[in-house]
Amino acid sequence: MTAPDDLQALDAIYNALLKRWPETRIQPSLDRIAALCDALGSPQLSYPTIHIAGTNGKTTTSRMIDALLRELGYRTGRFTSPHLESFLERISINGLPIPPEGMIATYNDVALYFDLIDSRQPHPVSFFEAMTALAFVAFAEFPVDVAVIETGMGGEWDATNVVQSQVSVITPIGLDHQEYLGNTLEEIALTKSGIIKPESHVVLAAQPPEVATILTARVIERAAIPYREGLEFSVAKRDLAVGGQLVSVNGVFGLYEDIFIPLYGAHQSTNAAVALAAVEAFAGVKLDEEVVRKAFANVDSPGRLEVIYRDPTLIVDAAHNPHGAHALAQTLANEFDFESIFGVVAILGDKDALGVLKELEPVIDRLVVTQSTSDRALPVDALFDLALTVFGPERTFKEPDLRTAITYAMEQCTLINQVSEGISAVVVTGSVVTAGETRAIVRSIAGYEE
Repeated sequence: MTAPDDLQALDAIYNALLKRWPETRIQPSLDRIAALCDALGSPQLSYPTIHIAGTNGKTTTSRMIDALLRELGYRTGRFTSPHLESFLERISINGLPIPPEGMIATYNDVALYFDLIDSRQPHPVSFFEAMTALAFVAFAEFPVDVAVIETGMGGEWDATNVVQSQVSVITPIGLDHQEYLGNTLEEIALTKSGIIKPESHVVLAAQPPEVATILTARVIERAAIPYREGLEFSVAKRDLAVGGQLVSVNGVFGLYEDIFIPLYGAHQSTNAAVALAAVEAFAGVKLDEEVVRKAFANVDSPGRLEVIYRDPTLIVDAAHNPHGAHALAQTLANEFDFESIFGVVAILGDKDALGVLKELEPVIDRLVVTQSTSDRALPVDALFDLALTVFGPERTFKEPDLRTAITYAMEQCTLINQVSEGISAVVVTGSVVTAGETRAIVRSIAGYEE
């Protein structure tokens, strides 16, 4: 239980960080974070790093890499974004969010440096840059044996790209954040390839041909060592299992058989293969198979095809672009046997909402559109108009807020389950914000709000 004084201090810290440039407002440059890290004594260079970029799967892959490293005996730091419910989640030490007292102490050590850099740069330190610096310092102070660092947006000028990574990982690349990264896959790939360091190890998930061409060219330019899905490593076999899937992986240094992963979706087997290849590249040897099995058996990925309620079944997923929505739809169709699905969707205004809806349409029987509390949320009326063009008026409903929408969908689903032999479920998706708010709402509905 967090002490009241600590809660008050954390609220003050978070509010101070939020007053900075939001992480959705980008001024592409490493000048501020580089100057900040220099002033702090370059903490990000005091430990080896595995650096992860891509469009989808970054956070889950980061969690898998972290789990493998910890099972191998390393003390780990993990930096991911955005968070689901608490900003403490972004900075993980040995698999757990940084404790309140750790965040408070780290912030108190670093805060004056934010003001110093603000006074010397044409633009102030942003929220994301500040969080990145806090992570770097926290990991140095712990200290960690290795840090797993996820980019926020892009790669080349992402604030995390002041690390000197031993291993770079690029997960599947799709269209997202086009206003900053470019309107084509090639432009986005070029930006994300900027994390590749000279003579480093580079683990590449399977990519569209035009993306693979860009990434390969950057690998050659940097004289890096590539490990490519489908060539140096691959998913050898995948079977559905109760509570997840059973996977065999052709790793960089050998075959790993019968790995149970308590996550749903073919994309998670790809994430697992990429994570395993990354740790093999870092270690330089084949890993002990029992260690690998134990690490993956304990992996979780909150807000990613996560079943958070039973009777009725409620699944939450943070899919926020068409690529993620496609993976969600494929998994619902292939790995669950629901008679019908109530979809609850709340999307942010800067996303391809129409593309997301089109991907979900084949698997969603009735859709409830709504909006989260984010100031970036697409207004419910605008989302409803889009949904009507995809789902039609007979299948489309709207509710003014996420709690009301979830309650309505759960009630309707329960009524159907009472009179039907099959099982219907509720799926809530559309953004990480939606996923985080849903987890809190469902805890409240269930009567165990933290």
